[in-house]
Amino acid sequence: MSGHSKWSTIKHKKAATDKKRGKLFSKLARAIMVAAKEGGGDPDTNAALGNAVAKAKSYSLPKENIERAIQKGAGGGEGAAYETVVYEGFGPGGAAFVVEALTDNRNRTAANIRSIFTKAGSSLGAPGSVAWKFDRKGVLLIDGVADEDELLLAAADAGAEDAEGEDGVYRVTTEPTDLAAVRDALEAAGYRIDSAELTLLPKQLAAIDDEGARKVLKMVDVLDDDDDVQEVFFDVEIPAAVLAEQ
Repeated sequence: MSGHSKWSTIKHKKAATDKKRGKLFSKLARAIMVAAKEGGGDPDTNAALGNAVAKAKSYSLPKENIERAIQKGAGGGEGAAYETVVYEGFGPGGAAFVVEALTDNRNRTAANIRSIFTKAGSSLGAPGSVAWKFDRKGVLLIDGVADEDELLLAAADAGAEDAEGEDGVYRVTTEPTDLAAVRDALEAAGYRIDSAELTLLPKQLAAIDDEGARKVLKMVDVLDDDDDVQEVFFDVEIPAAVLAEQ
């Protein structure tokens, strides 16, 4: 089992969704609209919007798309119809899953998520059944760092909680409300941010065999393909050999 996969799974998800850029862009824009609707259209005073914009930028959502989504949400447009729903359950190999969705139809989304779990031989749980296994954090991924000490110092100065790296990939962890500010500070310091998003980090990673890991990643891909699903989190460490197959 490789500790590198603690954050390589995020890079795997990013690579997979890049193949479906149109759907990804729609999901990112929807999240921005909802955040703007709920907290106003200024990313500097609306932390949820700032985080949604930071994530969208890291996935290369065009600036005009971001601005249009903010305008629609802040103006009471399309974002008004959506609400956040969270599903918890157990996936292949006993993996704990948390699925976050934005939906304008709870019944449709619940039926779709339940069907995906059932087809994977898995089961949904009650609210709170697995969420306690995770902490919500902001996570930035930075690749190609020339001087580790300089990055660690820059991350600390920016207000990050922690920074660690392996094989040239660095993960910077923040409090959720600090994600956008830390991202901006590190970019200003000259670092290229590969990914910046709010996530649920497992308090403890569970072991899983290769076949179980493949089933977990397949289930993640199927969930990500649902139009309403925004995020999928799980608590098992994917072996590096399995990630290399993707």
